[in-house]
Amino acid sequence: MSGRLDDRTVLITGAASGIGAACARRLAAEGARLLLADLDGPGADKVARELGQWAVQADVTRATDIDRMVNAAYERWGRLDVLFNNAGVVQAKPLLDVTEDDWDRIMSVNLRAAFFVLQAAARRMAKQDLLPASELRGKLIHTASIASYRGGLPLLAPYSASKAGLVSLSRTAAQVLAPHRITSNCICPGVVDTPMWKQIDRDWTALEGWAPGEAWKRRAAGIPLGRPERAEDLTGLVVFLASADSDYMTGQAVNVDGGLVMGN
Repeated sequence: MSGRLDDRTVLITGAASGIGAACARRLAAEGARLLLADLDGPGADKVARELGQWAVQADVTRATDIDRMVNAAYERWGRLDVLFNNAGVVQAKPLLDVTEDDWDRIMSVNLRAAFFVLQAAARRMAKQDLLPASELRGKLIHTASIASYRGGLPLLAPYSASKAGLVSLSRTAAQVLAPHRITSNCICPGVVDTPMWKQIDRDWTALEGWAPGEAWKRRAAGIPLGRPERAEDLTGLVVFLASADSDYMTGQAVNVDGGLVMGN
């Protein structure tokens, strides 16, 4: 049985859990060949073994790890068709209490590393042959957030800024890389039941003195579709962006949030 992504090669960062792992399962089901990268090497290995795919331990804040990660895709397949630039971190903290170390940690992973992963992949993609039956050489997909333009929560100032920067970066890349036949788009999740939101809930409830889970409950209560988002709710969009169906789409940031910020 053929899939929409048969023989397409995909590198996923932040692949050990959450959105990365959910998308890995869906992409594999659609026929993609995957290289799963994460700072949590055993976690990435576990997902890779489950799917019959490949994994690499990588710290995306280190140039040597980025090069090794991208090289691994080319050593295995001779090309990289899709980058899913998904690694990210978060911290909930009052704006006036954010330290330089807090700021630098968030920006280092969510923006600086995302840029250099994008750059390393695009440099190689620009030199490879076109995808079969396509006018493109490669595709870049980045995990941003609805916080990228809404401003997010008051406790997420560095995170929101990093994701706004990522959307801007993705759109610049879309313009610069179009002549090289490479597209660049963002997905913008909302309130997703992942380890990242569990971290936000721990930080937020501790600050407010609430019971565990209360911050999550309050934030999810405003979703028009009536339930929190699951990582699996994002997988269809990622498959679409990785497939030929989105070949004429670039420079976009697409919300998948249950209507939380509709109209904005």
